[in-house]
Amino acid sequence: MLDNLNKYDIVLASNSPRRRELLAGLGVKFRVETIKGLDETYDPAMPLNEVAAFLSQLKASAYTLAPGELIITADTIVLAGDEVMGKPADRDDAHRMLRKLSGCSHEVITGVTVATQDKKVTFSNVTQVTFAAMTDEEIYHYIDTYAPFDKAGAYGIQEWIGYMGVTGINGCFYNVMGLPVNHLYTVLKEF
Repeated sequence: MLDNLNKYDIVLASNSPRRRELLAGLGVKFRVETIKGLDETYDPAMPLNEVAAFLSQLKASAYTLAPGELIITADTIVLAGDEVMGKPADRDDAHRMLRKLSGCSHEVITGVTVATQDKKVTFSNVTQVTFAAMTDEEIYHYIDTYAPFDKAGAYGIQEWIGYMGVTGINGCFYNVMGLPVNHLYTVLKEF
């Protein structure tokens, strides 16, 4: 499938092993290329549900595409109330985030940009996730065992905390992992 992509040198601009796994699961042949030190700031007045899409566009704009290249960039945030949660700074920040998510629902929003020299499509996908109430002991066990410092909201739904803590999900599971593959597949069919 996606034979229309055979004409492209596809670049996944992400260090995320989960995104690599998910894109590979679509049968897409790609290479990984990232630029270190990209400025990922956004205007705090921006509507919070637009932040992930904005950041994916920001990442895509950092690349100069050659003819025949297609780039895929993505950014995932956790939106808990009025707080945008990215990756935790350290163990204390991870604990703070997970304590806030405990016993509540939040939104996971992934923004994706797919671009060539001639075409660019940006979209975002929203999934609502509900956590059971978690004890500090459970939270610290997860942090100390799985070191979720590279994950928005300080958790990976595919890890232990997802098995024991997630009581509900409304939307795309893979979006919570960092790449809404069904939506991406639909967009890639149009390139």
